[in-house]
Amino acid sequence: MPDPDHLRDLLLTPEQAAAMDAPGKVDAAVLVALFERAGEPVAVFTERRADLRRHGGEISFPGGRQDFPDEDLRTTALREADEEIGLAPDAVELVGALPPVGTMVTGFRVHPFVGVIEPGQVWVPQETEVAQVLELSLTDLRRGHERKRLVRRGVPFRTTTYTVDGHMVWGATARIVAALLERVDPLLL
Repeated sequence: MPDPDHLRDLLLTPEQAAAMDAPGKVDAAVLVALFERAGEPVAVFTERRADLRRHGGEISFPGGRQDFPDEDLRTTALREADEEIGLAPDAVELVGALPPVGTMVTGFRVHPFVGVIEPGQVWVPQETEVAQVLELSLTDLRRGHERKRLVRRGVPFRTTTYTVDGHMVWGATARIVAALLERVDPLLL
């Protein structure tokens, strides 16, 4: 398992992250769950069902919007991870946060929280939302980084992507991955 204390030193505190601004009108939170496999840090992602109206088929971290306006965003991230992939909140040691990012089309201000979990979790994907759970090593993500030209809703744009085994991470999730990789780079040497 990645050393929680070392990760804390590399990440923002939730308070530091909360003080940062990002575009978006609706607050949401995601959990960046990390564990160690074969000596390497691995992150847990979801591939959303293709038939969803928002972000269908995209790869993201488990998460969603607050249940009520004053809900602690850490609680939101843990609750959503439990609902989406069956990761119990008490199985996660929260170790820090990353800068918030905005989603361009849907108007969410996403607050990422980083947690350490034990390897070997049994995932229970929420059938209505999650097509599959992906475990992608940070080394493979870094190796799969490139700037690509994508077309969404008829509009071409260049963006950062991370592709691992045919799974392409882009958009707000790619921006979160970029911030994570920048901060944990010392662990990947």
